Amino acid sequence: MDDPILSVRHLTIDIPLAQGTMHAVRGIGFDLKRGETLCIVGESGSGKSLTSLAIMGLLSKKLRQKAEKLQFAGLDLRNQTPRMMRGLRGDRMAMIFQEPMTSLNPAYTIGDQLEEAYLLHRKAGKAEARARAVELLGKVGITAAESRLSQYPHQLSGGLRQRVMIAMALMCEPELIIADEPTTALDVTIQAQILRLLSDLQREMNMAMILVTHDLGIVARIADKVAVMYAGEVVEQGTAAEIFDNPRHPYTRGLLRCIPVPGK
Repeated sequence: MDDPILSVRHLTIDIPLAQGTMHAVRGIGFDLKRGETLCIVGESGSGKSLTSLAIMGLLSKKLRQKAEKLQFAGLDLRNQTPRMMRGLRGDRMAMIFQEPMTSLNPAYTIGDQLEEAYLLHRKAGKAEARARAVELLGKVGITAAESRLSQYPHQLSGGLRQRVMIAMALMCEPELIIADEPTTALDVTIQAQILRLLSDLQREMNMAMILVTHDLGIVARIADKVAVMYAGEVVEQGTAAEIFDNPRHPYTRGLLRCIPVPGK
């Protein structure tokens, strides 16, 4: 059996406050193999995004993070220096953030932002990075890709900006991709296109993917495994079939009851 590309054991994240300490994430753990999709579901404030940022090494220094195990592709992420983490991010592991308008830099063109990671991690020339950017924009379904490189984020629609974010995350063909509610700001037709696109690219590149969401309709379409988070803890975990067919925790059952049913 192939080893997990990502293993998390007893991850805790504490937030120091004037009144004491807030235990934002408490003792969560999971394994993820290449080609698998783990969906982390739960309401806002349950700790989903903090967990993602901890894996990527992007937590604020004010937060206190501990884990018994935080391992990616044989590397202990607890022992990596900031410089080592910068070498991993954008190359072997990448993240698609929730709101592309605030994640893309308004002062730089789409082309500059796409090429940056490739130039840094692949030590390639400008022409090769530009060709890769055009290829990825085409792959994520953006027409006239060459002309888009000179545009700025404000000149693109929300759906196009999200596709640019996906292309940016895939520039160096990462082994792990974390998508933090990548379809929240989009209408339902664009949502479906983005999810299908992520699924297709994941299969093509054999990536492991963590999808953070509160939408169980999305989970039903895309997940291999599901971790249900509530108040900073994973209250239930299993395959998508187990969670949907036989939910054991009352909170999971409550989430499933919230899925709209046509005709009711």
